[in-house]
Amino acid sequence: MKILESQSAVLTNFEVYEHLVDCKKRSKKTRQRLGPDNYESIVKGVKAWLETPPGPLSQKPITYTSSSIPTLFARLRPYDLSKGELSMILNLRPASVPALDTIIEDMGERFTEEQHEEIIAIIVEVLGRFEPAEEAEGEKGARENGGDVTMNEADQDGDGNAAS
Repeated sequence: MKILESQSAVLTNFEVYEHLVDCKKRSKKTRQRLGPDNYESIVKGVKAWLETPPGPLSQKPITYTSSSIPTLFARLRPYDLSKGELSMILNLRPASVPALDTIIEDMGERFTEEQHEEIIAIIVEVLGRFEPAEEAEGEKGARENGGDVTMNEADQDGDGNAAS
């Protein structure tokens, strides 16, 4: 096999997810095996990673559709965002200005605060609202199972009293 054009396109997480789901449907219909011996385990692992919280594709039902990408790109065209910034917006679906600030380079210099809110509103309108579900419960469960704790929690013993 010879690569004719390297990196001629960048795929978003949703496009990869959609491709894997389509391939699985096609392979079931034709009952033919595709790819190397470990193909199924690789596909299963990638899908599991894409569906793992806090990723936007972990939300059930998935709010992304095939028309989401061109619609979002068209709505955000006036803001002159780079392809990389648009891909990251699709992959991360920021729901707040601070989250958006981590994606857009020099956001404070390029856009006004009103434009920040407009961009977030467009993202929410096209891709749906995404707030990681059960974040507080997940953190609590992690702590109970020996996971990370905050500084305040580390200073207290199990009874809520300050440790001595």
